[in-house]
Amino acid sequence: MDLELAAASLRADGTDVRILVKVLADRLSDALGPRLEVRKSGGRLRKSDGPASIRISIEDDQFEAVVDGNSLRCTIGHSSGGIRIRSEKVDVDAWLARLLAVLKAEAAHSQSVRQALESIVIGGSP
Repeated sequence: MDLELAAASLRADGTDVRILVKVLADRLSDALGPRLEVRKSGGRLRKSDGPASIRISIEDDQFEAVVDGNSLRCTIGHSSGGIRIRSEKVDVDAWLARLLAVLKAEAAHSQSVRQALESIVIGGSP
């Protein structure tokens, strides 16, 4: 699977950062289940369909992207024994590349993750 093609596909779908986060959430939700957390924008009085953030936990890594106006604040954290030992701020391209690399490794063992990655590369429904 060509990770550069997958990242390019996501960036093309996500010219608006909210759309990028929504596309990721939609395409990975079934494959990742509870390892994917999406927080919606809005407050108690006003709910929105637009996502405010996405957090993906795979093994000891946590990938988080928070919508901040027209940009994304991306971090990658690493835990050991349930304790976060490192957290690194990265740009969107680095975040996508590392997330897709981890997903690609997991896809070797998971049919649903492989299908989700194929939907990212090919487009369309997961």
